[in-house]
Amino acid sequence: MKKALVCGAGGFIGGHLIKRLKKEGYWVRGVDIKNHEYSKSKADEFFLLDLRIRKNCSKALRVSGGFDEVYQLAADRGGIGYMKPYECEMMVSNALINIYMISEAVKLKLKPKYFFSSSVCVYKDMKVGAPTIYEDDVYPAFPDNEYGWEKLYTERVLMAHSRKYGMPIRIARFHTTYGPESNWEGGREKATDALCRKAALAKNGGELEVWGDGKAVRSFTYIDDLVSGIGHLMKTDISTPTNIGSSEYVTVKKLAQTVAKVSGKKLKIKFIDGPVGVRARNFSNKKIYSTGWRHKFSLEAGLKIHYKWINTQVRKKYN
Repeated sequence: MKKALVCGAGGFIGGHLIKRLKKEGYWVRGVDIKNHEYSKSKADEFFLLDLRIRKNCSKALRVSGGFDEVYQLAADRGGIGYMKPYECEMMVSNALINIYMISEAVKLKLKPKYFFSSSVCVYKDMKVGAPTIYEDDVYPAFPDNEYGWEKLYTERVLMAHSRKYGMPIRIARFHTTYGPESNWEGGREKATDALCRKAALAKNGGELEVWGDGKAVRSFTYIDDLVSGIGHLMKTDISTPTNIGSSEYVTVKKLAQTVAKVSGKKLKIKFIDGPVGVRARNFSNKKIYSTGWRHKFSLEAGLKIHYKWINTQVRKKYN
């Protein structure tokens, strides 16, 4: 039986990843600073550890016979409304976690297949309609936010350690991901989460508030597609950063309109002042496509599931 360590197991993506690994027959240890908010972890064992402390990284990595795979998803993160005011906290926390995890793995002379969840936030701001860019086009580097700078730095740390110590690495740059059990309130939610929450709270015939003018272009990946993409990447020999995301690009206005549609309500889109982030995203998925992976969920299909889940959470909390 293969053994896997999932760091960030109490989070949205980590929780879904553990479910997939268990279905595939893995023995799984989950590690996080907190328990999963919405469901009991499916991991065989779960350690509550703060990975910003070096000795806790060592504890997480130690298991009889060693781990076959390590998934490092633990991070302080959130949507655009969180990234700006908490950029210092994110940079420090995430740098500590990633440096300690990889250095402790090397110190223990472990050579699992080491997965790191990076982000398309490593890329610079793009104009709407700009040509498709590939993974290597991240250089010369100029990420739009500090979260992206830390992710890019960690990619370099991993690649350097892989060269020197022979540890096999896999690096995935995630597009914005959504689905059940995500952060839907509290400041860390992404645009899909916030808009579904607002729609669930709105009365039929009411308004759906959207930050900015709605012209920014984004791609949104349903959680099942992302987890499938991780699995495909791990089965390859691709050791360089790889984009994983839907090829369906929409404006934020279109996103809001789709949320309104799946809610079944007649809602007027109202644009208000607020943080927006980059103007556009347009990344090549050619590398992940080479693994045979394709996204299966359209934005509307994924949002139908996502909205239903968030609507249930809203009803539980506010009714």
